[in-house]
Amino acid sequence: MLLLLSHHNISLGDYKMYRKVILSVIFVFILITSYLIFIGDFDIRSYFSPLLNSSSSSSSSAPSPCSSPPSPPLRIYMYDLPRRFNVAMLDRSNSAETPVSAKDWPPYPENSGLRKQHSVEYWMMGSLIYDGDNDNEQAEAIRVSDPEIADAFFVPFFSSLSNNLHGHQMTGPATEVDHHLQTELVEFLRKSKYWQRSGGRDHVIPMTHPNAFKFLRDQVNASIQVVVDFGRYPKRVSNLRKDVVSPYVHVVDTFTDDEAQDPYNSRTTLLFFRGGIKRKDVRLEGTIRLKLAKILSGQKDVRYEESVASRDNIKESTTGMRSSKFCLDPAGDTPSSCRLFDAIVSHCVPVIVSDKIELPYEDEIDYTQFSLFFSFKEALEPGYMIDKLHQFPKEKWVEMWKQLKNISHYYEFNYPPKREDGVNMLWRQVKHKLPQVSLSIHRSRRLKIPDWWRRR
Repeated sequence: MLLLLSHHNISLGDYKMYRKVILSVIFVFILITSYLIFIGDFDIRSYFSPLLNSSSSSSSSAPSPCSSPPSPPLRIYMYDLPRRFNVAMLDRSNSAETPVSAKDWPPYPENSGLRKQHSVEYWMMGSLIYDGDNDNEQAEAIRVSDPEIADAFFVPFFSSLSNNLHGHQMTGPATEVDHHLQTELVEFLRKSKYWQRSGGRDHVIPMTHPNAFKFLRDQVNASIQVVVDFGRYPKRVSNLRKDVVSPYVHVVDTFTDDEAQDPYNSRTTLLFFRGGIKRKDVRLEGTIRLKLAKILSGQKDVRYEESVASRDNIKESTTGMRSSKFCLDPAGDTPSSCRLFDAIVSHCVPVIVSDKIELPYEDEIDYTQFSLFFSFKEALEPGYMIDKLHQFPKEKWVEMWKQLKNISHYYEFNYPPKREDGVNMLWRQVKHKLPQVSLSIHRSRRLKIPDWWRRR
Protein backbone atom coordinates (compact mmCIF):
# COMPACT_ATOMS: atom_id res chain seq x y z
CA MET A 1 0.00 0.00 0.00
CA LEU A 2 2.73 2.50 0.98
CA LEU A 3 4.73 1.61 -2.13
CA LEU A 4 1.62 2.20 -4.27
CA LEU A 5 0.90 5.56 -2.62
CA SER A 6 4.46 6.70 -2.99
CA HIS A 7 4.48 5.66 -6.66
CA HIS A 8 1.54 8.02 -7.29
CA ASN A 9 2.89 10.76 -5.00
CA ILE A 10 -0.16 10.55 -2.69
CA SER A 11 0.40 10.76 1.04
CA LEU A 12 -1.33 8.51 3.54
CA GLY A 13 -3.18 11.54 4.95
CA ASP A 14 -4.50 12.51 1.51
CA TYR A 15 -5.67 8.94 0.93
CA LYS A 16 -7.66 8.92 4.19
CA MET A 17 -9.23 12.25 3.31
CA TYR A 18 -10.29 11.06 -0.18
CA ARG A 19 -11.72 7.89 1.30
CA LYS A 20 -13.86 9.88 3.75
CA VAL A 21 -15.18 12.09 0.93
CA ILE A 22 -16.11 9.10 -1.23
CA LEU A 23 -17.80 7.30 1.65
CA SER A 24 -19.73 10.47 2.52
CA VAL A 25 -20.98 10.83 -1.08
CA ILE A 26 -22.07 7.16 -1.17
CA PHE A 27 -23.87 7.55 2.16
CA VAL A 28 -25.75 10.66 0.98
CA PHE A 29 -26.75 8.93 -2.28
CA ILE A 30 -28.08 5.90 -0.42
CA LEU A 31 -29.96 8.15 2.01
CA ILE A 32 -31.62 10.19 -0.77
CA THR A 33 -32.49 7.08 -2.82
CA SER A 34 -34.04 5.40 0.18
CA TYR A 35 -36.15 8.47 0.91
CA LEU A 36 -37.39 8.73 -2.71
CA ILE A 37 -38.32 5.06 -2.79
CA PHE A 38 -40.17 5.50 0.51
CA ILE A 39 -42.29 8.38 -0.82
CA GLY A 40 -42.88 6.62 -4.18
CA ASP A 41 -41.12 9.10 -6.52
CA PHE A 42 -38.32 6.86 -7.65
CA ASP A 43 -38.36 3.72 -9.74
CA ILE A 44 -34.95 2.37 -10.62
CA ARG A 45 -36.45 0.41 -13.49
CA SER A 46 -37.14 3.65 -15.35
CA TYR A 47 -33.42 4.28 -15.67
CA PHE A 48 -32.75 0.94 -17.29
CA SER A 49 -35.96 0.26 -19.25
CA PRO A 50 -34.88 2.31 -22.29
CA LEU A 51 -31.83 0.10 -22.66
CA LEU A 52 -33.86 -3.04 -22.13
CA ASN A 53 -36.50 -1.94 -24.60
CA SER A 54 -33.98 -1.01 -27.26
CA SER A 55 -32.18 -4.31 -26.98
CA SER A 56 -35.39 -6.33 -27.15
CA SER A 57 -36.86 -4.33 -30.02
CA SER A 58 -33.75 -4.73 -32.09
CA SER A 59 -34.00 -8.49 -31.89
CA SER A 60 -37.74 -8.80 -32.62
CA SER A 61 -39.70 -8.38 -35.83
CA ALA A 62 -42.22 -5.61 -36.46
CA PRO A 63 -45.61 -6.32 -34.84
CA SER A 64 -48.80 -6.66 -36.85
CA PRO A 65 -51.04 -3.56 -36.97
CA CYS A 66 -53.48 -4.97 -34.40
CA SER A 67 -51.01 -6.74 -32.12
CA SER A 68 -51.62 -6.08 -28.44
CA PRO A 69 -50.52 -7.60 -25.14
CA PRO A 70 -52.62 -10.62 -24.17
CA SER A 71 -55.49 -9.84 -21.84
CA PRO A 72 -58.19 -12.00 -20.28
CA PRO A 73 -61.03 -12.80 -22.70
CA LEU A 74 -64.41 -11.18 -22.31
CA ARG A 75 -66.86 -13.28 -20.35
CA ILE A 76 -70.06 -13.34 -22.40
CA TYR A 77 -73.40 -14.69 -21.28
CA MET A 78 -75.50 -15.69 -24.30
CA TYR A 79 -79.24 -15.94 -23.88
CA ASP A 80 -80.77 -19.32 -24.74
CA LEU A 81 -83.29 -18.38 -27.40
CA PRO A 82 -85.41 -20.82 -29.43
CA ARG A 83 -83.95 -21.62 -32.82
CA ARG A 84 -86.59 -19.64 -34.70
CA PHE A 85 -84.64 -16.54 -33.64
CA ASN A 86 -81.45 -17.74 -35.31
CA VAL A 87 -80.40 -20.99 -37.00
CA ALA A 88 -83.90 -22.09 -38.03
CA MET A 89 -83.74 -19.27 -40.59
CA LEU A 90 -80.80 -21.08 -42.21
CA ASP A 91 -82.34 -24.53 -42.07
CA ARG A 92 -86.12 -24.84 -41.71
CA SER A 93 -85.69 -28.48 -40.59
CA ASN A 94 -83.62 -27.24 -37.64
CA SER A 95 -86.54 -25.48 -35.93
CA ALA A 96 -86.69 -27.16 -32.52
CA GLU A 97 -87.63 -24.98 -29.57
CA THR A 98 -84.49 -26.03 -27.71
CA PRO A 99 -81.47 -23.72 -28.18
CA VAL A 100 -78.85 -24.87 -30.67
CA SER A 101 -75.61 -26.42 -29.37
CA ALA A 102 -72.16 -27.10 -30.78
CA LYS A 103 -73.27 -30.63 -31.68
CA ASP A 104 -75.92 -29.44 -34.13
CA TRP A 105 -74.49 -26.05 -35.14
CA PRO A 106 -75.14 -25.80 -38.92
CA PRO A 107 -72.52 -24.67 -41.45
CA TYR A 108 -73.27 -21.42 -43.21
CA PRO A 109 -74.95 -22.15 -46.58
CA GLU A 110 -72.56 -21.85 -49.53
CA ASN A 111 -75.29 -20.69 -51.91
CA SER A 112 -76.43 -17.74 -49.80
CA GLY A 113 -75.29 -15.10 -52.30
CA LEU A 114 -75.37 -11.53 -51.04
CA ARG A 115 -77.05 -12.58 -47.80
CA LYS A 116 -73.62 -13.70 -46.66
CA GLN A 117 -72.42 -10.08 -46.43
CA HIS A 118 -74.74 -9.52 -43.44
CA SER A 119 -73.89 -12.81 -41.67
CA VAL A 120 -71.80 -11.35 -38.81
CA GLU A 121 -74.59 -12.40 -36.41
CA TYR A 122 -73.99 -16.05 -37.35
CA TRP A 123 -70.22 -15.90 -36.81
CA MET A 124 -70.47 -14.07 -33.48
CA MET A 125 -72.95 -16.61 -32.17
CA GLY A 126 -70.81 -19.45 -33.50
CA SER A 127 -67.75 -18.19 -31.64
CA LEU A 128 -69.67 -18.57 -28.38
CA ILE A 129 -71.27 -21.89 -29.33
CA TYR A 130 -67.92 -23.51 -30.16
CA ASP A 131 -66.66 -25.70 -27.34
CA GLY A 132 -63.67 -27.42 -28.99
CA ASP A 133 -59.98 -27.19 -28.27
CA ASN A 134 -59.66 -23.54 -29.19
CA ASP A 135 -57.05 -21.85 -27.01
CA ASN A 136 -58.88 -19.45 -24.66
CA GLU A 137 -55.74 -17.33 -24.43
CA GLN A 138 -56.19 -16.51 -28.12
CA ALA A 139 -59.95 -15.95 -27.93
CA GLU A 140 -61.20 -12.43 -27.29
CA ALA A 141 -64.47 -13.75 -25.80
CA ILE A 142 -65.62 -16.91 -24.07
CA ARG A 143 -69.10 -18.03 -23.12
CA VAL A 144 -69.97 -18.29 -19.44
CA SER A 145 -72.97 -20.10 -17.98
CA ASP A 146 -73.31 -17.81 -14.96
CA PRO A 147 -74.71 -14.37 -15.89
CA GLU A 148 -73.52 -12.95 -12.57
CA ILE A 149 -69.89 -13.09 -13.71
CA ALA A 150 -70.51 -11.91 -17.27
CA ASP A 151 -68.82 -8.78 -18.64
CA ALA A 152 -71.48 -8.46 -21.34
CA PHE A 153 -74.56 -10.23 -22.71
CA PHE A 154 -75.08 -11.48 -26.26
CA VAL A 155 -78.54 -11.56 -27.87
CA PRO A 156 -78.48 -14.32 -30.56
CA PHE A 157 -81.15 -12.93 -32.87
CA PHE A 158 -80.38 -13.04 -36.61
CA SER A 159 -82.00 -9.67 -37.23
CA SER A 160 -80.37 -9.12 -40.65
CA LEU A 161 -81.32 -12.55 -41.95
CA SER A 162 -84.84 -12.10 -40.59
CA ASN A 163 -85.13 -8.88 -42.60
CA ASN A 164 -83.86 -10.59 -45.75
CA LEU A 165 -86.13 -13.63 -45.39
CA HIS A 166 -89.32 -12.04 -44.19
CA GLY A 167 -89.86 -9.19 -46.58
CA HIS A 168 -88.05 -5.92 -47.23
CA GLN A 169 -91.02 -3.60 -46.82
CA MET A 170 -92.49 -2.07 -43.68
CA THR A 171 -95.87 -3.70 -44.30
CA GLY A 172 -97.15 -6.97 -45.74
CA PRO A 173 -97.83 -10.54 -44.57
CA ALA A 174 -94.22 -11.73 -44.95
CA THR A 175 -92.87 -8.79 -42.98
CA GLU A 176 -95.19 -9.61 -40.09
CA VAL A 177 -92.99 -12.62 -39.24
CA ASP A 178 -90.03 -10.31 -38.69
CA HIS A 179 -92.21 -7.89 -36.72
CA HIS A 180 -93.49 -10.68 -34.48
CA LEU A 181 -89.94 -11.96 -33.75
CA GLN A 182 -88.80 -8.47 -32.77
CA THR A 183 -91.82 -7.96 -30.53
CA GLU A 184 -91.33 -11.31 -28.82
CA LEU A 185 -87.64 -10.65 -28.28
CA VAL A 186 -88.16 -7.18 -26.79
CA GLU A 187 -90.72 -8.58 -24.36
CA PHE A 188 -88.26 -11.30 -23.37
CA LEU A 189 -85.45 -8.79 -22.78
CA ARG A 190 -87.62 -6.46 -20.71
CA LYS A 191 -88.33 -9.34 -18.33
CA SER A 192 -84.61 -10.13 -17.94
CA LYS A 193 -83.19 -8.78 -14.68
CA TYR A 194 -79.85 -8.27 -16.42
CA TRP A 195 -81.42 -6.10 -19.09
CA GLN A 196 -83.26 -4.19 -16.37
CA ARG A 197 -80.07 -3.83 -14.32
CA SER A 198 -78.18 -2.02 -17.07
CA GLY A 199 -81.03 -0.74 -19.21
CA GLY A 200 -79.58 -2.97 -21.93
CA ARG A 201 -76.32 -1.02 -22.11
CA ASP A 202 -74.11 -4.11 -21.70
CA HIS A 203 -76.07 -6.19 -24.23
CA VAL A 204 -74.61 -6.87 -27.68
CA ILE A 205 -77.01 -7.12 -30.65
CA PRO A 206 -75.74 -7.55 -34.24
CA MET A 207 -77.70 -5.42 -36.75
CA THR A 208 -75.52 -5.22 -39.84
CA HIS A 209 -78.28 -4.91 -42.43
CA PRO A 210 -79.41 -1.25 -42.56
CA ASN A 211 -83.03 -2.38 -42.11
CA ALA A 212 -82.37 -4.95 -39.40
CA PHE A 213 -84.65 -4.68 -36.35
CA LYS A 214 -86.49 -1.98 -38.31
CA PHE A 215 -89.71 -2.03 -36.29
CA LEU A 216 -88.44 -1.81 -32.71
CA ARG A 217 -84.83 -0.69 -32.98
CA ASP A 218 -85.43 2.42 -30.94
CA GLN A 219 -86.52 0.21 -28.01
CA VAL A 220 -83.09 -1.41 -27.82
CA ASN A 221 -81.04 1.66 -28.70
CA ALA A 222 -79.15 1.62 -25.38
CA SER A 223 -77.47 -1.66 -26.35
CA ILE A 224 -74.11 -2.14 -28.06
CA GLN A 225 -75.22 -2.53 -31.65
CA VAL A 226 -72.91 -4.18 -34.18
CA VAL A 227 -73.48 -2.19 -37.40
CA VAL A 228 -71.73 -1.55 -40.71
CA ASP A 229 -72.48 2.19 -40.76
CA PHE A 230 -74.80 4.83 -39.33
CA GLY A 231 -76.46 5.87 -42.57
CA ARG A 232 -80.13 5.29 -41.75
CA TYR A 233 -80.47 5.99 -38.05
CA PRO A 234 -80.28 9.13 -35.90
CA LYS A 235 -77.37 9.34 -33.47
CA ARG A 236 -79.66 8.85 -30.47
CA VAL A 237 -80.34 5.31 -31.79
CA SER A 238 -76.91 4.36 -33.10
CA ASN A 239 -73.59 6.17 -32.83
CA LEU A 240 -69.85 5.63 -32.74
CA ARG A 241 -69.55 6.29 -29.01
CA LYS A 242 -71.49 3.18 -27.94
CA ASP A 243 -71.72 0.94 -31.01
CA VAL A 244 -69.26 -1.28 -32.88
CA VAL A 245 -68.56 -0.84 -36.59
CA SER A 246 -68.30 -4.21 -38.30
CA PRO A 247 -66.97 -5.20 -41.70
CA TYR A 248 -69.30 -6.81 -44.15
CA VAL A 249 -68.50 -10.48 -44.64
CA HIS A 250 -66.80 -10.62 -48.05
CA VAL A 251 -68.58 -12.57 -50.80
CA VAL A 252 -65.68 -13.07 -53.23
CA ASP A 253 -63.15 -15.80 -52.55
CA THR A 254 -59.98 -14.86 -50.68
CA PHE A 255 -56.85 -14.54 -52.85
CA THR A 256 -54.70 -17.10 -51.04
CA ASP A 257 -51.86 -17.57 -53.56
CA ASP A 258 -51.13 -13.98 -54.53
CA GLU A 259 -47.37 -14.40 -54.98
CA ALA A 260 -46.67 -12.62 -58.27
CA GLN A 261 -43.07 -11.53 -58.79
CA ASP A 262 -44.27 -8.24 -60.26
CA PRO A 263 -47.77 -7.72 -58.83
CA TYR A 264 -48.11 -4.18 -60.18
CA ASN A 265 -47.61 -5.04 -63.85
CA SER A 266 -49.38 -8.40 -63.58
CA ARG A 267 -52.59 -6.52 -62.75
CA THR A 268 -53.48 -5.05 -66.12
CA THR A 269 -56.64 -3.10 -65.18
CA LEU A 270 -56.11 0.27 -63.51
CA LEU A 271 -59.54 0.66 -61.84
CA PHE A 272 -62.30 -1.92 -61.42
CA PHE A 273 -65.95 -1.66 -60.44
CA ARG A 274 -68.72 -4.18 -60.98
CA GLY A 275 -72.09 -3.95 -59.27
CA GLY A 276 -75.37 -2.11 -58.99
CA ILE A 277 -75.28 1.42 -60.41
CA LYS A 278 -78.87 2.62 -59.93
CA ARG A 279 -79.58 2.80 -56.20
CA LYS A 280 -82.80 3.29 -54.22
CA ASP A 281 -81.51 6.26 -52.22
CA VAL A 282 -82.22 9.51 -54.08
CA ARG A 283 -79.70 11.49 -52.04
CA LEU A 284 -76.13 11.98 -53.29
CA GLU A 285 -75.01 8.69 -51.69
CA GLY A 286 -77.53 6.87 -53.86
CA THR A 287 -76.75 8.70 -57.11
CA ILE A 288 -72.94 8.78 -56.90
CA ARG A 289 -72.54 5.48 -58.79
CA LEU A 290 -74.71 6.67 -61.67
CA LYS A 291 -72.75 9.92 -61.90
CA LEU A 292 -69.43 8.05 -61.77
CA ALA A 293 -70.62 5.81 -64.62
CA LYS A 294 -70.92 8.84 -66.90
CA ILE A 295 -67.36 9.88 -66.02
CA LEU A 296 -65.58 6.53 -65.99
CA SER A 297 -67.34 4.34 -68.56
CA GLY A 298 -65.22 3.88 -71.69
CA GLN A 299 -62.02 5.20 -70.09
CA LYS A 300 -58.80 3.40 -70.93
CA ASP A 301 -57.68 0.81 -68.33
CA VAL A 302 -61.00 1.19 -66.45
CA ARG A 303 -63.71 -1.46 -66.03
CA TYR A 304 -66.93 0.11 -64.77
CA GLU A 305 -69.69 -2.44 -65.26
CA GLU A 306 -73.25 -2.84 -64.03
CA SER A 307 -74.30 -6.26 -62.74
CA VAL A 308 -76.68 -7.96 -60.36
CA ALA A 309 -75.66 -10.39 -57.62
CA SER A 310 -75.46 -13.96 -58.88
CA ARG A 311 -73.01 -16.82 -58.50
CA ASP A 312 -71.51 -16.20 -61.96
CA ASN A 313 -71.27 -12.44 -61.43
CA ILE A 314 -69.55 -12.94 -58.07
CA LYS A 315 -66.99 -15.17 -59.82
CA GLU A 316 -66.52 -12.49 -62.48
CA SER A 317 -65.95 -9.88 -59.76
CA THR A 318 -63.40 -12.16 -58.09
CA THR A 319 -61.42 -12.42 -61.34
CA GLY A 320 -61.75 -8.70 -62.03
CA MET A 321 -60.51 -7.61 -58.61
CA ARG A 322 -57.53 -9.96 -58.72
CA SER A 323 -56.42 -8.53 -62.07
CA SER A 324 -56.81 -4.84 -61.07
CA LYS A 325 -54.50 -2.42 -59.30
CA PHE A 326 -57.30 -0.36 -57.76
CA CYS A 327 -60.87 -1.32 -56.86
CA LEU A 328 -63.51 1.39 -56.66
CA ASP A 329 -65.73 1.40 -53.56
CA PRO A 330 -68.36 4.14 -53.94
CA ALA A 331 -71.18 4.63 -51.45
CA GLY A 332 -74.42 2.80 -52.21
CA ASP A 333 -77.77 3.21 -50.49
CA THR A 334 -75.74 3.82 -47.31
CA PRO A 335 -72.20 5.20 -46.86
CA SER A 336 -70.57 1.73 -46.89
CA SER A 337 -70.64 -1.40 -49.05
CA CYS A 338 -69.35 -4.96 -49.06
CA ARG A 339 -67.12 -4.11 -52.02
CA LEU A 340 -64.43 -2.62 -49.76
CA PHE A 341 -63.88 -5.94 -48.00
CA ASP A 342 -64.02 -7.88 -51.26
CA ALA A 343 -61.19 -5.61 -52.44
CA ILE A 344 -59.17 -6.16 -49.26
CA VAL A 345 -59.21 -9.97 -49.50
CA SER A 346 -58.40 -9.63 -53.24
CA HIS A 347 -55.38 -7.44 -52.37
CA CYS A 348 -56.71 -4.77 -54.72
CA VAL A 349 -56.02 -1.28 -53.35
CA PRO A 350 -59.44 0.18 -52.38
CA VAL A 351 -60.45 3.57 -53.76
CA ILE A 352 -63.14 4.76 -51.35
CA VAL A 353 -65.62 7.42 -52.46
CA SER A 354 -67.87 8.14 -49.50
CA ASP A 355 -68.08 11.29 -47.39
CA LYS A 356 -69.71 9.64 -44.35
CA ILE A 357 -68.16 6.19 -44.15
CA GLU A 358 -67.08 4.70 -40.82
CA LEU A 359 -64.60 1.83 -40.83
CA PRO A 360 -64.13 -1.22 -38.57
CA TYR A 361 -61.28 -1.48 -36.05
CA GLU A 362 -60.15 2.06 -36.87
CA ASP A 363 -58.68 2.58 -33.41
CA GLU A 364 -56.21 -0.18 -34.34
CA ILE A 365 -55.89 0.06 -38.13
CA ASP A 366 -54.86 3.06 -40.25
CA TYR A 367 -56.73 2.61 -43.53
CA THR A 368 -54.62 5.23 -45.30
CA GLN A 369 -51.79 2.66 -45.25
CA PHE A 370 -53.57 0.55 -47.86
CA SER A 371 -56.50 2.60 -49.23
CA LEU A 372 -57.12 5.84 -51.13
CA PHE A 373 -59.93 8.24 -50.26
CA PHE A 374 -61.75 10.70 -52.49
CA SER A 375 -64.62 13.00 -51.55
CA PHE A 376 -67.74 13.10 -53.71
CA LYS A 377 -66.61 16.47 -55.06
CA GLU A 378 -63.17 15.16 -56.03
CA ALA A 379 -64.50 11.96 -57.60
CA LEU A 380 -67.07 13.82 -59.71
CA GLU A 381 -64.51 16.22 -61.14
CA PRO A 382 -63.85 14.82 -64.64
CA GLY A 383 -60.36 13.37 -64.95
CA TYR A 384 -59.27 14.18 -61.41
CA MET A 385 -59.43 10.72 -59.81
CA ILE A 386 -58.12 8.83 -62.87
CA ASP A 387 -55.17 11.22 -63.18
CA LYS A 388 -54.29 10.63 -59.53
CA LEU A 389 -54.37 6.86 -60.04
CA HIS A 390 -52.21 7.03 -63.18
CA GLN A 391 -49.67 9.16 -61.30
CA PHE A 392 -49.63 6.95 -58.21
CA PRO A 393 -46.06 5.64 -57.70
CA LYS A 394 -45.51 1.94 -58.33
CA GLU A 395 -43.36 1.61 -55.20
CA LYS A 396 -46.11 3.06 -53.02
CA TRP A 397 -48.69 0.77 -54.61
CA VAL A 398 -46.52 -2.28 -53.89
CA GLU A 399 -46.26 -1.20 -50.24
CA MET A 400 -50.06 -1.01 -50.04
CA TRP A 401 -50.39 -4.40 -51.74
CA LYS A 402 -48.06 -5.94 -49.15
CA GLN A 403 -50.02 -4.29 -46.36
CA LEU A 404 -53.29 -5.68 -47.73
CA LYS A 405 -51.80 -9.18 -47.62
CA ASN A 406 -50.69 -8.53 -44.05
CA ILE A 407 -54.07 -7.36 -42.73
CA SER A 408 -56.63 -9.29 -44.78
CA HIS A 409 -57.05 -12.00 -42.09
CA TYR A 410 -58.74 -9.41 -39.86
CA TYR A 411 -61.68 -9.55 -42.29
CA GLU A 412 -62.07 -13.34 -42.42
CA PHE A 413 -64.88 -15.03 -40.49
CA ASN A 414 -64.33 -18.62 -39.41
CA TYR A 415 -65.91 -21.45 -37.50
CA PRO A 416 -64.12 -22.44 -35.36
CA PRO A 417 -62.86 -18.89 -34.84
CA LYS A 418 -59.17 -18.17 -35.38
CA ARG A 419 -56.78 -15.81 -33.64
CA GLU A 420 -57.33 -12.18 -34.74
CA ASP A 421 -59.94 -13.10 -37.35
CA GLY A 422 -62.99 -10.94 -37.96
CA VAL A 423 -65.11 -12.26 -35.10
CA ASN A 424 -62.30 -11.97 -32.54
CA MET A 425 -61.60 -8.44 -33.73
CA LEU A 426 -65.26 -7.57 -33.17
CA TRP A 427 -65.21 -8.97 -29.64
CA ARG A 428 -62.13 -6.85 -28.99
CA GLN A 429 -64.07 -3.82 -30.17
CA VAL A 430 -66.87 -4.71 -27.75
CA LYS A 431 -64.28 -4.86 -24.99
CA HIS A 432 -63.19 -1.31 -25.87
CA LYS A 433 -66.77 -0.08 -25.39
CA LEU A 434 -67.28 -1.55 -21.92
CA PRO A 435 -65.52 1.17 -19.84
CA GLN A 436 -67.97 3.73 -21.22
CA VAL A 437 -70.83 1.28 -20.56
CA SER A 438 -69.76 0.94 -16.91
CA LEU A 439 -69.55 4.72 -16.56
CA SER A 440 -73.04 5.14 -18.00
CA ILE A 441 -74.53 2.42 -15.78
CA HIS A 442 -72.95 3.75 -12.59
CA ARG A 443 -74.00 7.34 -13.29
CA SER A 444 -77.57 6.29 -14.07
CA ARG A 445 -77.89 4.68 -10.63
CA ARG A 446 -77.23 7.89 -8.72
CA LEU A 447 -78.40 10.72 -11.01
CA LYS A 448 -81.61 12.36 -9.86
CA ILE A 449 -81.89 14.36 -13.09
CA PRO A 450 -80.75 12.13 -16.00
CA ASP A 451 -78.63 13.82 -18.67
CA TRP A 452 -78.73 17.15 -16.86
CA TRP A 453 -75.77 18.49 -18.88
CA ARG A 454 -77.79 18.32 -22.11
CA ARG A 455 -80.40 20.69 -20.68
CA ARG A 456 -78.00 23.57 -20.14
